[in-house]
Amino acid sequence: MYHFIGIKGAGMSALAQIMKTLGYVVQGSDVEKSFFTEIGLIEKNIPFFIYNKDNIKKDMLIVVGNSIKEDNEELIKSKNLNLKIFTYQEMIGSLIKDYKSIAVSGCHGKTTTTGMLAHVLNNTVGANYLIGDGTGNANIKNNLFVLEACEYQRHFLSYYPYYIIITNIDLDHVDYFKDIEDVKSAYQEFSNQGQKLIVWGDDQNIRDLNLSNVLYYGFKESNDIIAKNIHYTNSGTKFDVYIKGEFYDHFILPFFGEHLILNSLAVITVCYLENIEKDQIQKQLQTYPGVKRRFSEEIVKNSIIIDDYAHHPTEIKVTLAAAKQKYPDKKIITIFQPHTFSRTANFLNDFANELKIADKAYILDIHQAREKQEDYPDVTSNNLIKLIPNAEIMNEEKLKDLKKYENGVFLFIGANDLRPLENKLKILLQ
Repeated sequence: MYHFIGIKGAGMSALAQIMKTLGYVVQGSDVEKSFFTEIGLIEKNIPFFIYNKDNIKKDMLIVVGNSIKEDNEELIKSKNLNLKIFTYQEMIGSLIKDYKSIAVSGCHGKTTTTGMLAHVLNNTVGANYLIGDGTGNANIKNNLFVLEACEYQRHFLSYYPYYIIITNIDLDHVDYFKDIEDVKSAYQEFSNQGQKLIVWGDDQNIRDLNLSNVLYYGFKESNDIIAKNIHYTNSGTKFDVYIKGEFYDHFILPFFGEHLILNSLAVITVCYLENIEKDQIQKQLQTYPGVKRRFSEEIVKNSIIIDDYAHHPTEIKVTLAAAKQKYPDKKIITIFQPHTFSRTANFLNDFANELKIADKAYILDIHQAREKQEDYPDVTSNNLIKLIPNAEIMNEEKLKDLKKYENGVFLFIGANDLRPLENKLKILLQ
């Protein structure tokens, strides 16, 4: 039996679901608080418990989440019993060895691209997949395995995929990476572990890498796969795809923002290499439902509530652009929760510059995640509020202030789960 310590984590939940589907006996444990990732566990009848050292039995195989601390009572007991312990990424690396794997990496857009690729491949040739929004599925008959590969602490170096997609390279996780050169060195090492590379060619940080067996996609003529004649509307995006200088096909997709054109180009490239029919690629892209917490929309009377995982300035920029493309006549009200003190401090001016684009910005207290306020005594949400004209603090008590923006777009963004706040806003609007 495999016991997952931290099974409610997005990736851990997805991995547990995959292993259960492939016939492994799986269970896990986590904190008592509910998370959206529980839905998939319940649907697949995977038992999970509250942390307790008595959950750990001899002869178990342990999979430990990356957020688990050394003082976790279950981890301590597992070590005392000398049980075999896999990190999350080690377990994935072991699992995908028998498949033709496709690892989607990049500082932004990993989850959306992984979900999009999984949807297209699974509905055409069949594919197992592990998505960072907590979704995982598998069939023992499938040959392909699509997975999200995270660069944080160089976790993706546990994988040796057939295909590697790199959506972009940017400075993030500043609590770990020293600078952009450190990030690039991690991607260089990872790219050496793949057999074929599919990368965004308009990104200079990617172009700086020494790559072989590579196809570049993007908007510029220097790429191998190019989107041309792009037309944006409030119902989606139209564009032509050229591969190695020849017209490939015209795509009409219900996506918003140029970042989703780029994500779809990566998917189209994989499908082209896997000899999937063009009409099937188009059909499946058009029916792609999206992934959890990535521009997830809900209409409440005359208002639109959008939930998005964006927590880096680059991600906020493209999310706001997508909202403005789809709703050009509505005011965009942004409710942002900064994620980690180190990221907030490092990108403070960048966050402010992007949030200024919204018609109104509200800022929640910083979600500390793995960090502690005492280590960053001078870093608070007020630092950001001071840099944004008319920005205000947001909390549950002030939520009623949003009612005056009825008929607007309420864009909730941040890596922490903001749905409890969104649900309270829905009640107010109704």
